[in-house]
Amino acid sequence: MCPRTPEAGAATASYRGGKSLPTGPRPAARTMASETETAGAPFTYVRETAVADPKGFLNASREEWPRRPVGERVHDWDEVYVPGALLPIIRTQADRCMDCGVPFCHEACPLGNLIPEWNDLVSRDDWRAASDRLHATNNFPEFTGRLCPAPCEAGCVLAINQPAVTIKNVEAAIADRAWEDGFAPPRPPDRLSDRTVAVIGSGPTGLAAAQQLTRAGHTVAVYERDDRIGGLMRYGIPEFKMEKRHLERRVAQMRAEGTKFRTSTAVGRDVGAAELRARYDAVVLAVGATAWRELPVPGRELSGIHQAMEYLPLANRVCEGDLETSPLSAAGKHVVIVGGGDTGADCLGTAVREGAKSVTQLDIYTQPGAERDEDADPWPVYPKIYRLSAAHEEARDLETAPAADADARLFAASTLRFTGDAAGRVRSLHLVEVDAERRPRAGTGRVLPADLVLLALGFSGPDRSDGLVDQLGLALDPRGTITRDADFATNVPGVYAAGDAARGQSLIVWAIAEGRAVAAAVDRRLTGTSRLPAPIGPYDRPMTA
Repeated sequence: MCPRTPEAGAATASYRGGKSLPTGPRPAARTMASETETAGAPFTYVRETAVADPKGFLNASREEWPRRPVGERVHDWDEVYVPGALLPIIRTQADRCMDCGVPFCHEACPLGNLIPEWNDLVSRDDWRAASDRLHATNNFPEFTGRLCPAPCEAGCVLAINQPAVTIKNVEAAIADRAWEDGFAPPRPPDRLSDRTVAVIGSGPTGLAAAQQLTRAGHTVAVYERDDRIGGLMRYGIPEFKMEKRHLERRVAQMRAEGTKFRTSTAVGRDVGAAELRARYDAVVLAVGATAWRELPVPGRELSGIHQAMEYLPLANRVCEGDLETSPLSAAGKHVVIVGGGDTGADCLGTAVREGAKSVTQLDIYTQPGAERDEDADPWPVYPKIYRLSAAHEEARDLETAPAADADARLFAASTLRFTGDAAGRVRSLHLVEVDAERRPRAGTGRVLPADLVLLALGFSGPDRSDGLVDQLGLALDPRGTITRDADFATNVPGVYAAGDAARGQSLIVWAIAEGRAVAAAVDRRLTGTSRLPAPIGPYDRPMTA
């Protein structure tokens, strides 16, 4: 193995997505709906002051979870953060939350996380209540606390003129403390319905939908084509970003609650899609958007050019103990990654740990500035700024790409063609600098050595190779994603679609929100009503300017 619910009696204001924000003054005492309350053990949370430290955001500066030294962490696959270093700083960081009358962090997060409330509870050292409030809107906060780019922080009111509250770090701290102190036990239903649901896909959407429906009393089976549960979180996300023990712990919780899992089962190939539909009262399609985008340039047929999702799963299988070494290992090779997104950064960090001779990442966009462009990306939208991920920090310090503009990245770079040797293996990548309209700039061509090229160009919709889409006769939109109505229902009766398969490639918080919302829709269809929360609708989108 590799080493939102408004307070009782509060005035509310409606906003996009059908959610509500508390706008009136907070009472001194209140009863908080929680996971514990749902299980039959309500608790009352009494505040003595509006916030734990009214001057917290004035007295404390932003401090993030520190990362381990680059020279240490690139020699293992453990998470990049210093173990145990978050808890000593997190109460002070939670104190920086201003408990805004209209907290825009709610709007920026599709889950509607009750951020000011659990910030306040952490600052008061009430970890059980903080866990209850966090889990009331998010099934898997230890995932989002590590993998989400935190649009909530972009929407933090404090971010108007100061560094935002470290919401993501607070979330991770609460989730980890909940597991350590036993605040996240299995929650099996009090009684079972006579309804059955099949969930196809075990990524964050599928798992969230399955857990919500199981807890509502339905018998749920999750079908996964890979040999382990987790979808992209299992074989797409590197261990150094999220150790798989977090995933295993949640899967064990779900098993204890009654969710059934069927691995190594590709619906449409190993079991007929129509047969599965006939067997269950409802089917939820949460298969993700795994149809990768191609790069149709001369030389693409050369060996040594692979999709990112051919490369990353093999490295993850080494960490799982399935392989001694990856057959696509970057060890001793000149690596070029085409694509400037998170998947490309995952390839970068993986190649560095495998011992690549050099690693360069190409981004077709121009290099963004360090500060928010108030005209293009005004607060509270998520801004396009220069960000330094852990992988980019490693590449910068190790100088893996001497010709790069910053860290390992070449910005405004477009691939023209590949050239290879007599054996048909790729040996170089030819590129040119482009302007904002992606027009080549004369005289800017260059050639990079390349023994391994990884394409990280995003995904267009669900993979159709298993036959699932065609066997069910699902309607697709022009993008290649599954169409659905306002209740997440497809054109096939009893079949629902959620997550990237229908929304398109998105963030993990949107994936979990989709899973929770489709579960409410399915529960309502099966029983006539539902108490499950639906944080978003199928047509909601992130805030844009």
